[in-house]
Amino acid sequence: MTHIEVPESLRDEIKASHGAKQLPQEIQSQLFEAAVRAKSKSYSPYSKFPVGAAVLTESGEVFLGCNVENASYGGAICAERTAFVKAVSEGQQKFLAVGVVTNLKSFASPCGFCRQFMVEFGKDLQVYLFQEDGSVQFYVLRELLPHSFGPEDLEQFNAQA
Repeated sequence: MTHIEVPESLRDEIKASHGAKQLPQEIQSQLFEAAVRAKSKSYSPYSKFPVGAAVLTESGEVFLGCNVENASYGGAICAERTAFVKAVSEGQQKFLAVGVVTNLKSFASPCGFCRQFMVEFGKDLQVYLFQEDGSVQFYVLRELLPHSFGPEDLEQFNAQA
């Protein structure tokens, strides 16, 4: 596991901006490097499409994930979900950002299933899409999954019942 120092004041600014205030370049670079390390572990013999993800918790811990394919295609798991599952299994549930990297010459966004999975932990999650050369596109998860269904929707329903 890796650790990235995220000052409390920056965490507060990100929360207050609903994820719109980007991480400083130095932290983005560390997130990129972590995602590249994760991608190197990919098990993708069928698609030949390795993906790496690095999830940054509010406490600064970084959990890595890679895609793991299966001969029964439905049994595959994406890098983003792998990283989140590892983090949650270690007791983490508050996240600032996720960085994703592939070998494409263009930016690759998380699939719909991963977007829905991530929204469970907050629509204000920062999403950094990296290319191998370090270039980046930034989104807030709510931009990638507008009109999403999440925990707050169930809470609202249960309050009405």
